[in-house]
Amino acid sequence: MDIATLLGIVVAFGLVISSILMGGPGAWFINYPSIMIVLGGTTGATLIAYPLSEVLSVFGVAKNAFLYQTQPPDKLVPLIVGFAKKARQEGILSFESQLKDMEDPFLAKGMQMAIDGMESNSIEDVLSTEIAYVEERHRLGAEIFSTMGTFAPAVGMLGTIIGLVQMLMQMEDPSSIGAPMAVALLTTFYGTLFANLLFLPFAGKLKTRSKQEILLKTMVIEGIISIQSGDNYRIVEQKLKAFLSPKTFGKENEQKE
Repeated sequence: MDIATLLGIVVAFGLVISSILMGGPGAWFINYPSIMIVLGGTTGATLIAYPLSEVLSVFGVAKNAFLYQTQPPDKLVPLIVGFAKKARQEGILSFESQLKDMEDPFLAKGMQMAIDGMESNSIEDVLSTEIAYVEERHRLGAEIFSTMGTFAPAVGMLGTIIGLVQMLMQMEDPSSIGAPMAVALLTTFYGTLFANLLFLPFAGKLKTRSKQEILLKTMVIEGIISIQSGDNYRIVEQKLKAFLSPKTFGKENEQKE
C-alpha cells in the first residue's frame, strides 16, 4: 500500500469536507443531478476519445497508484552485484536453479536469456522492446486520467449552463429557483473537485510510477549485460551506481558503514 496516495486523498478531501461543514450543513453540497452530469459526461466523453477496452483497463492501472511499490534502486544494486560475484566464481549457468526464486520476472527473463547463451545485443533488444511497451501502457493510463481531468471541469461548466437555463425558465416562480441554482453551482464544484483531487493527481502518480519502473528495468538490463560480459563485480557496481542520485548514493554508503 502506498501511504502517500492514501494520505493525500484523506488530507485533500478531509480538509475540503471540514471547510464545508464549518460553513453550514454538508447536505447543501450533495446534489445527485450534478454528480450524474459530471461523472456521466466525463465518462461519456472519455469513451468517445478512447476505445472501450483501454478505458476499462484504466481501473486496473489505477490500483498501481495505491498498491504497486517499486523496489528502491539502491536495493537493486547489491542484488545484481551479488549475482556478478557468483557469476565470476561459479559461472552464469549456476543461476539456472535460482530463476524460479527470483521475485522480479523481468530480471528472471533476462538471466534466462543470458544462461541460454544469447548475445548481449539480442538480450538488450528484447528487454528494451519490453520496456518500450510497458512505458506505452503506463503512458496511456496516465493520459486517460489526464483527459478525464480536462473533461471534468468542462462538463461541470456544461452543468452550470443547464442549471442557469432551468433557473431562468422558472423566474416567474421564485420558490422553484433553488434546485436549478444548486445544479448550476454544484456541477462546477464537482467537476473541479474530481479533476484536481482525483483524476490529475492519479495521472501524475502513474507517470512517476512509470519512470521508477523504467529506471529499474534499465538498471537490470545494464547489470545482466555486464554479468554476461564477465565484468568484475566492482565494475558492475559502478555502472549501476551511475543510475542513482547523489543523495541515494550517499545513503547506500552510510548503510554499508
